[in-house]
Amino acid sequence: MQKLQKGDSKLLNAWAFYDWANSVYALVISSTIFPLYYGALFRQKNIEEIVLFGFSVRSEALISYVTALGFLIIAFISPLLSGIADYMGNKKFFLKLFCYVGATSCMSLYFFSLDTVVLSLVSYLLALIGFWGSLVFYNSYLPDIAHKDQQDKISAKGFSLGYVGSVVLLLICLAAVMSVEDDQKLQMMRYSFLLVGIWWIGFSQYTYYYLPNNKNDNKLHKNVLFNGFKELRKVWQQIKELKSLRRYLGAFFVYSMAVQTIMIIAAYFGEKEVQWGSDSKRTMGLIVSILLIQLIAVLGAWLTSKLVAKYGNITILIGLNFSWILICTYAYFVVTPNDFYIAAAFVGLVMGGIQSLSRSTYSKFIPEDTKDTTSFFSFYDVAEKIGIVIGMFTYGYIADVTGKIQNAILFLILFFVVGLLLLLRVPKK
Repeated sequence: MQKLQKGDSKLLNAWAFYDWANSVYALVISSTIFPLYYGALFRQKNIEEIVLFGFSVRSEALISYVTALGFLIIAFISPLLSGIADYMGNKKFFLKLFCYVGATSCMSLYFFSLDTVVLSLVSYLLALIGFWGSLVFYNSYLPDIAHKDQQDKISAKGFSLGYVGSVVLLLICLAAVMSVEDDQKLQMMRYSFLLVGIWWIGFSQYTYYYLPNNKNDNKLHKNVLFNGFKELRKVWQQIKELKSLRRYLGAFFVYSMAVQTIMIIAAYFGEKEVQWGSDSKRTMGLIVSILLIQLIAVLGAWLTSKLVAKYGNITILIGLNFSWILICTYAYFVVTPNDFYIAAAFVGLVMGGIQSLSRSTYSKFIPEDTKDTTSFFSFYDVAEKIGIVIGMFTYGYIADVTGKIQNAILFLILFFVVGLLLLLRVPKK
């Protein structure tokens, strides 16, 4: 096949299509069907705790700890593998590797059981690592395949394709689950896990067919292994000299812990704490809630961009952190489905804005004469992942020790309060 030139529309569309392929993990596994399945397994056995390596752990704490471990692994291996990929030009190999590990692990969730909980959690862990690990190399392809004036547009197209593709498969899975009697719903959920893996592998082939393979003849040696970490260290030395960026990054690190944790645990909270009335209502209600968050997040991102143009980045970020404090306080009292729908709507509204605004604000604080912006964003991504580790572990530990998820939600307020106070120290421009 003839190699496509940088900026070619066919190449750009093939790159963006990977979002269509892999986003089904984020929506079906991470946010909806798997949390429902996981909770149902514990309800089926009429237990809330499980003994693991001699310790009794609550269900919500267990999945939080495993998720935290997954992000810790990603935070460590991302710079390691990025340095190797940049040096040897084999990004495509790593993109495929993480895709296949993630997708096959999703399919292996078909066998997820509390009777083989350790092996089952390994499947969940590898699926998470596969998804987030592939994103590292997928995102790094953007400057290779698109010119600067094309990057925003094609990146947005990828996001849109990912949203549409994941919703299409979620609706297929929802229709399958709701079409059978209650005693067969778990089996249909297992089929959903198989569908995610097949979808992810199948549609990604279009991307792989056109993406360039820039492998060179460089040989791997021990100095290359730590190139990524050396780059992160250089960035940190620069950040220490840039007061505005340093203060902003500190604030982001704190409030992002809570934002990312809420996004991951929202489905588990809704599945366990809301009084749905029946399993069918729980399944339908939770999926409707997640779709509601996704739809309103688009509105939230648009609304935030309008407010930022008028009031500035830092002012709006302060307002968003204050909004999160109110939402977490409200979530403490959530009991009925209607309570949860209201919370979901407001989560979507602020979630859509704070993620995109956080990244663009960071970009604006990077000095204009900086040539290697990739290293700065690598540092940003690692900081975000470590924040998720701390947030998820804190959430799991408090829920486990106190026996009440609401106590963990209240504790997340502390992250937003500290983040807000740190943002007040950041220069407005």
